Amino acid sequence: QVQLVESGGGLVQAGGSLTLSCSACGRTFSSYLMGWFRQAPGKEREFIAAISRSGGITNYADSVKGRFTISRDNAKTTVYLQMNSLKPEDTAVYSCAAGRGPSVVSTTTYDYWGQGTQVTVSS
Repeated sequence: QVQLVESGGGLVQAGGSLTLSCSACGRTFSSYLMGWFRQAPGKEREFIAAISRSGGITNYADSVKGRFTISRDNAKTTVYLQMNSLKPEDTAVYSCAAGRGPSVVSTTTYDYWGQGTQVTVSS
């Protein structure tokens, strides 16, 4: 069992930056692939980024590549999402998730989800 709690969301102007954190409770954090997803009103949940168990491999959606960076600290059982050059279309509820694989972009890969944190980007 893994419990995930996101933090760091908020309101930011276009072009600004935010860093989201996802803290995990559970001794097996390092055995999970971690991902970030987002869901805007009226839209389906969208894959944003994923990071391998060791942190050595990362994957990004094309829409955020070059602007967002995912990282993890297994000692702190925390995964981060650094978001730069934010755009109004980045407005959504952002959720982290833990899973075993294999497909990093599929929601079915992930067994545990956080409640999400709202990110709003004003133009």
